Amino acid sequence: MRLLDKTSPAFLYQQVIDFIDYQQKIGVILPGDKLPSLRKLSCQFEISVPTVKQAYIELERQGRVCARPQSGYYLTAQLARTLKPRPANWSHCAPAAVECRSLIEQVHEAVHIPDTVALGISNPIQANPPDKTLARLMRSVIAKVAEKAVSYGPVTGYVKLRTQLAFRYQDQGVAINPDEIVITNGAQEALSIALQCVAQKGDIIAIESPCFFGMVELIETLGMKAVEIYTCTENGVCLDELTIALQRHPIKACLFSTAINNPLGSMKTDTQRQAMVSLLEQYDIPLIEDDVYSELYFTEKKPKPAQLYSEKGLVMTCSSFSKTAAPGYRIGWLLPGKYEEQAKRIKRAQSCSTPMLQQWTLNEYIQSGDYDRHLSVLRKKLIYNCERMRALIAEYFPKEVCISKPQGGCVLWVRCQSHVDTGEFFQKALAQGVSFAPGIIFSPSGKYANYMRISFGVQWSIKVENAIKTMGQLVFDYSYTEKPHKQLEKKSKQQ
Repeated sequence: MRLLDKTSPAFLYQQVIDFIDYQQKIGVILPGDKLPSLRKLSCQFEISVPTVKQAYIELERQGRVCARPQSGYYLTAQLARTLKPRPANWSHCAPAAVECRSLIEQVHEAVHIPDTVALGISNPIQANPPDKTLARLMRSVIAKVAEKAVSYGPVTGYVKLRTQLAFRYQDQGVAINPDEIVITNGAQEALSIALQCVAQKGDIIAIESPCFFGMVELIETLGMKAVEIYTCTENGVCLDELTIALQRHPIKACLFSTAINNPLGSMKTDTQRQAMVSLLEQYDIPLIEDDVYSELYFTEKKPKPAQLYSEKGLVMTCSSFSKTAAPGYRIGWLLPGKYEEQAKRIKRAQSCSTPMLQQWTLNEYIQSGDYDRHLSVLRKKLIYNCERMRALIAEYFPKEVCISKPQGGCVLWVRCQSHVDTGEFFQKALAQGVSFAPGIIFSPSGKYANYMRISFGVQWSIKVENAIKTMGQLVFDYSYTEKPHKQLEKKSKQQ
């Protein structure tokens, strides 16, 4: 253990900084790790707590550590070039039919390829699987309900689970009645029902850009068109660009992730979210809110749902347990606002009901307090994974690569050099045992070809680290072997 030299002319707080530098250099502390507590270092070095805090504040000022409320200080990925908001010269997109199903299918299929490190699908609970707890609760439920476990359930779902969800929304200030909530087969069914409540085939839906490819594919399946709205890496959907789009196009609805965007990890403040709802309700445009990541926030407080700010009932909130507890259970829900009757009718026609056994189990999970304890651990592990992966990408990818710094969720949005086409080496990555999500599937108009989405919702292991090295090499190979060809091709087209 290195001790401080109190006879040295160097300030004691600077010696604490030097100690943290040394711990990082020898690999004792890695990006994402929590630094020793103020009290622990104070006792270890026999110095005052304020002296240690002064050192940590200076490290935070330098951007080398970040403070987490009620948790402590964490080492950040220092070499990572953070992806900043794009300049204001956003090229407006005309409404487009969505056509990218083939590549989306390949990304999904890659999850099931043996011995493949699947970093292309967002599955955050892998970082802290609750499977043993849920299995125990399900056995207990089966013993209680017997033959009811294989029976049809109510169209709108198990009343006790709806009550638990209503309580959680009420804690955030949303006055929701359990009878208004519709339990669905995952958030994707909730989004589908919501879209069908307010739009028809051929209608225009405003989406974020970039946008989760599941939304893109859903719009394609329903025969609707999408218009992309510029979305900031920090604050989400740009309201100025949204206003322009509302004035230019007959938009039927907006489909946004206002809490935590996928793939950017951006998040509106509650004030910004309220302003967006107010704008849309001036135009009488419904907002369909994909809220599946709101429990996976890295900030001090959980973001408020947009539903809270709706005065006309035009906001529909869609969420699920897929990102927080059990993706295989396929349990989601819809807060339909003023569209309650239409939503219940579509749910009845579309799937009749949602499996009861999983609903009973999740109700017990919430009621026992295990769910919230699990979420607390999951968020901490995702914060650690985020910084570790940002550091590895910064180390093994070309220096020109920029990486998002998400405010929640479980994915990184990575921008490569402009000539790089990540879709072109997707199959090469699979052949080497790793998958990612090419950027082009996050845009119906074909933007983001030089981007990729990488999930840090994983159990951290050497296999994950090797997968990042593999992808970095693929980006290197493409960047420096394809560049001359691409530049020549571009010059030829200009002539």
